[in-house]
Amino acid sequence: MTTETLERETIDGFHLVIEALKLNDIDTIFALPGIPITDFLRIAQAEGMKVISFRHEQHAGNAAAAAGFLTQKPGICFTVSAPGFLNGLTALANATTNCFPMILISGSSEREIVDLQQGDYEEMDQLAIAKPLCKAAFRVLHAEDIGVGIARAVRSALSGRPGGVYLDLPAKLFAQIIDRDAGQKSLIKVVDPAPRQIPAPDAVERAVALLKDAKKPLVILGKGAAYAQCDAEIRSFIEKSGIPYLPMSMAKGLLPDNHSQSASAARSYVLAEADVVMLVGARLNWLLSHGKGKTWGAASAKADGGKQFIQVDISPTEADSNVAIAAPLVGDIGSCIAALNARLGAGWQKPPSDWTGAISERKDKNLTKMAETLAKSPSPMNFHSALNVIREAVKARPDAIVVNEGANTLDFARSIVDMYEPRKRLDVGTWGIMGIGMGFAVAAAVTTGKPVIAIEGDSAFGFSGMEVETICRYNLPVCVIVFNNNGIYKGTDVNPRGDAMAPTQFVKEARYEMLMQAFGGVGVRADTPEQLKAALDEAVSTGRPTLINAIIDETAGTESGRITSLNPAAAKKK
Repeated sequence: MTTETLERETIDGFHLVIEALKLNDIDTIFALPGIPITDFLRIAQAEGMKVISFRHEQHAGNAAAAAGFLTQKPGICFTVSAPGFLNGLTALANATTNCFPMILISGSSEREIVDLQQGDYEEMDQLAIAKPLCKAAFRVLHAEDIGVGIARAVRSALSGRPGGVYLDLPAKLFAQIIDRDAGQKSLIKVVDPAPRQIPAPDAVERAVALLKDAKKPLVILGKGAAYAQCDAEIRSFIEKSGIPYLPMSMAKGLLPDNHSQSASAARSYVLAEADVVMLVGARLNWLLSHGKGKTWGAASAKADGGKQFIQVDISPTEADSNVAIAAPLVGDIGSCIAALNARLGAGWQKPPSDWTGAISERKDKNLTKMAETLAKSPSPMNFHSALNVIREAVKARPDAIVVNEGANTLDFARSIVDMYEPRKRLDVGTWGIMGIGMGFAVAAAVTTGKPVIAIEGDSAFGFSGMEVETICRYNLPVCVIVFNNNGIYKGTDVNPRGDAMAPTQFVKEARYEMLMQAFGGVGVRADTPEQLKAALDEAVSTGRPTLINAIIDETAGTESGRITSLNPAAAKKK
């Protein structure tokens, strides 16, 4: 048999993996080349797949996770074995926690050596390590099983509550050769990986009865509602019911933030005062004070505020995880909201005007106060004056995607920068972690083609800053704005011994913009709102990779932002 005949009549593991991914409508891979996946990535690119290569696996993994959230298809990240796998594992665990569909595929060392612990190259039992940190984990040893392995990973990532999946591919697998016809027949096109889950009629009636009797109802929209992509159904429910709503940060834009029913500007008031709260794709975790305590109008931290909760969630085990759920509504969000809409009818009684009027009064007061603060122009800039520039830029380009991380930079941006369209805000999510910035920004640009504005604290930027080279290499329409106040939280910490800088201090007057310039992008220093506006407008209009070093007053900011209470502090000594 000639080499040409062999190639025509057989297929190897490299091509089977590629064909299995393409069969399931996956066309993009986020990765970092190395042993044993270097040739795989070359072949994938040659076969028409989009391969985005990063400088660190964690950021490739974060990109895959963000792509999964934006597209409802599992984002794919390829890494090398052992240390590369571990780097990607952080992103996989974070994706699982945030319910983003993602598949981490890592090359690995040979089983017969690893299992006997004989010291193979980058020896590690990666499958065992991954299992506790993701939704599912699989290993493929034979080329004829590649189709099954990819199919199981895709279905696991998407079905029910989405999440991260690990797929282990030992190095020997890629070079295995089998009959081409048999190989093609072994591939599986996953049919309906996320089937609709219709809520029980009695559960719908229970939820409707609670809403009907409520005097102070409130809807909380979580990022699960944004992921569901049933935007019209959600908007219809909010507007037909007349119920005020509060979007969590990544649900901002499901309805425009300036919508008359948005209660964001009266958040503290509505959480404390509401009597019936409907959670849509949101969990009562730490971000919502576990549904307890003074946030919810209770007298003490562990006390329940006497609310009645409706929880719309695809996972039945989410209910009662912190407080009693009076009306669990289990099913996919689209089906649940459609069922509620069908029950509202034309004669639905909207909430009492004393409730909606009290919210409007507090909103107006808080928004007026915010407008006065945003109108100021201190020198140097503070968070408010710089974010006001970005606020106006997003208002002018509502299709732009905002990526946001930091402490104060995150907290202020969340409340200042309004969003107008769904899935246009990506941030630190459930864990509140740093380091997602550049990975999420790359994914947003690659999957949507829209302008991306990455609002970064200077500390947060440091986790993934080298990926500006990736942004330049692929000429992505990303504008990174680094809020530079010379340190973590602020730049004024002092080492009492005086022999070194304090742990939270950075090099003063750091020239972050030069990092982007080094790779051929545009780097700008902005000391004033006018300079920031000019640079941001130029970046958005041209689409050129840009980094703006926004100089912020180093005294601005508070320790740990709005979660200072979570950061233990030693008792002050007299």
